[in-house]
Amino acid sequence: MQQKILNNRYELEQKIGEGGMARVYRGRDLRLSRRVAIKVLHSHYASDASFLSRFHHEAQAAANLHHPNIVDVYDVGQDRDIHYIVMEYVGGSDLKSRILSGGPLPVEQAIAIGVAAAEGLEAAHRLGLVHRDIKPQNIMLGTDNEVKITDFGIAKSSLSTAMTETGVTFGTADYISPEQAKGLPATPRSDIYSLGITLYEALTGRLPFTGDNSIAVAMQHVNDEPAPPRMFNPRIPPQIEALVLRALRKNPDERPASAREFARLLASQRVVSEQDTVVRAVSPRPAAANQRPVATATTAARPTLPPPRPALSAPGPSSSGPGVGSFLIGLLLLGVILTGVYLFATGMLDGILSFASNSNRPAGGIIGQPTRSIPTQTPVDGVPTATLLPEIPMPNLVKLDAQQARITLEQLGLTAQEVAPRASDVISAGLVLDQFPPPNQVVTATSTITFAVSLGPEAVTLPNVVGLRVINARVQLEQLGLRVALVEESSTTSEGFVIRTDPAAGVRPQRGDTITVVYSIGNKTTMPDVTGLPIEEARRRIQAAGLVITFEDNQGCDRLPQDVCTNSTPGQVVSSIPRGGDRVERGSSVTLGVRAP
Repeated sequence: MQQKILNNRYELEQKIGEGGMARVYRGRDLRLSRRVAIKVLHSHYASDASFLSRFHHEAQAAANLHHPNIVDVYDVGQDRDIHYIVMEYVGGSDLKSRILSGGPLPVEQAIAIGVAAAEGLEAAHRLGLVHRDIKPQNIMLGTDNEVKITDFGIAKSSLSTAMTETGVTFGTADYISPEQAKGLPATPRSDIYSLGITLYEALTGRLPFTGDNSIAVAMQHVNDEPAPPRMFNPRIPPQIEALVLRALRKNPDERPASAREFARLLASQRVVSEQDTVVRAVSPRPAAANQRPVATATTAARPTLPPPRPALSAPGPSSSGPGVGSFLIGLLLLGVILTGVYLFATGMLDGILSFASNSNRPAGGIIGQPTRSIPTQTPVDGVPTATLLPEIPMPNLVKLDAQQARITLEQLGLTAQEVAPRASDVISAGLVLDQFPPPNQVVTATSTITFAVSLGPEAVTLPNVVGLRVINARVQLEQLGLRVALVEESSTTSEGFVIRTDPAAGVRPQRGDTITVVYSIGNKTTMPDVTGLPIEEARRRIQAAGLVITFEDNQGCDRLPQDVCTNSTPGQVVSSIPRGGDRVERGSSVTLGVRAP
């Protein structure tokens, strides 16, 4: 950056960081003679009047926020087309750098950072400010063990503008809350979720959700449950693990009610953890020889067995007199006689006798299969006779076509009946998906077997998701049982919104079909690789990409590496800024290095 002093007051000394929105410089307030941090917005934001208005308004609101655990905002200003924020300078490093360099933090240190950050968030939430971008990169660890949240105002401005105008910004999808990922407004409990992710990473050295791209990670925040932190760091106390997982609940109402409550719970669990450590460090006093052991809550009570049931015995004399036993025996004999009369009248007695006399031969049945007798409809001498029918194990018809199923049943002497077909995501169309009775159940030759044939996967009507945020569109389509393939495309449509789908809305794909969703990455283009091309061809390709060549630097062999000079010819492009393949805003400036004659 060429300009070194802003508004004749803030001197830029050294760049100490850079992100998607701004560069951060260590600087000095010349008027007050103090060290400051100066965050300078990238130049392409200077043309977005709506963003700048919101940015200045919210940064000024953040300047009214003062708390020991929040970086103070001193000033918000503009010098020509340069927009900047002047903040408190915190020596040390951010929490992300600490984790990357040293791995998981000691449990006590991680909890202390969480308590301090939650207390800072509580102060902001009371003023109606939601950070919306809590992450380890935005938590500064000072040289004096200070813990300070930074980027209030600028983070809020970026995300709030994205929410209302350009969709969700996925630059920090690793820490985004499920409701923000779905395009819903962020609340104080969204900050609690992001702080929970930050604590998870501080305690384990890893993130709960990772993926190939930011949208895949955001979808995991919406749908997946994190692995318990103790899987990666067994030293984490169970009560701390439970509290972190509570902060990561998908439903905001199930998280701690406020940042203050989260801070209080973290602090109380830290005390409990320290007390447990002290208790475990003290050896238990041995019990005296005559001391009776004391029962504890963990001692299982010995079950009390019920008294044995008295054995049955023959009835003996009772006070009711000897006639009672005789009376009961008479009732029993009467019941036996009546049962025999009933069985004889219905022919069942004869059938039973017939089955018993023929049980050792397969007459009337299939050899090798069990048989049973049932009454026929033809009386002999006025009394129904019994015949023997085979018992057949039910075959498995699933995944046979309808004709094969009928043939299989007819060969076994069974009657087939096809019922109404049904849709199935598992069984292909035209094949049996269900049957009754089920396979291996024993049936007789007189049984009727029903089966249903699959219609294949159920067709659904593809909804119109054009104009939705891409993550909302993906959730809606996947809930219909459709697969989603995401494709990026440069467009004047706001970043993160769906441009079109293939196939288009209104068609009826089947569940499991893949829908291509094309979404906008904003008005961006890819810098073509023009190194090695003649300057005329390079100009043509750069212009076709929507970029503008602002400078052509003719370089002789005295300024070029020897191999480049040897392998190039005059008028040939030897370098470019930006480089080939870089994604840049359409209309951006391009500088070319050209081999001079």
